[in-house]
Amino acid sequence: MYVNDNKKEIITVDNINYSRLAIKTHVITYKYDLMDIVEKYILDNYKKDDLVFISEKMVACTQKRAIPIKDIKPRKLAKILSKYVTKSSYGIGLGMPETMEMAFRECGTLRILLGCFISILGKIFKKSGWFYKIVGDKARGIDGPCEYTLPPYNNYVVLLPDNPKKLCQDIFEMYNIHVSIIDCNDLGINILGLSDNNPYTEELLCKILKDNPLGQSNQQTPIGIIRKK
Repeated sequence: MYVNDNKKEIITVDNINYSRLAIKTHVITYKYDLMDIVEKYILDNYKKDDLVFISEKMVACTQKRAIPIKDIKPRKLAKILSKYVTKSSYGIGLGMPETMEMAFRECGTLRILLGCFISILGKIFKKSGWFYKIVGDKARGIDGPCEYTLPPYNNYVVLLPDNPKKLCQDIFEMYNIHVSIIDCNDLGINILGLSDNNPYTEELLCKILKDNPLGQSNQQTPIGIIRKK
């Protein structure tokens, strides 16, 4: 285990120090079962009262929810709407026809169109984020390729994982390991799943992981461990 470049190992939250230790893996694809990954990379590193945090992208890849761009045929409406998406510094989001097309498939046409209408109202009132309040996390969590995306996923669209809360609980019940699945980038964090009866709340996790200690490009660290010092 180690700490990614430009990230601090220890963070202090409410006067308590926590280590955030990254675990390097091989390139995870649909050919690998999540439980096998837990056994290979986590069991030997885990200690009592730790909490494991796992990138949603890695989980999605094991579920075949990483879709090759060449296999996505965007509808005309997806091509049009993608042109109006605000670009961010950390990823393409729905700003390409293929990711917008997957938003239509994940959320439904009516919800996406309603989100667009509400977004226009938000702009009138100088409010941002109204689109995703309507369409939800399934659209917000869609990732397209960017310059630092690790191959082969620089040619894929990655969706949010299915049933992340259930997956966390399944891992806990099988291995007695507290685990969370997170959607994290340098602009924020969303807790998608968290095993029951663990010592960390979602609010505390967001504070501990606020600077995104994982690395999914050449660092290849989609898994980490939180350990109270």
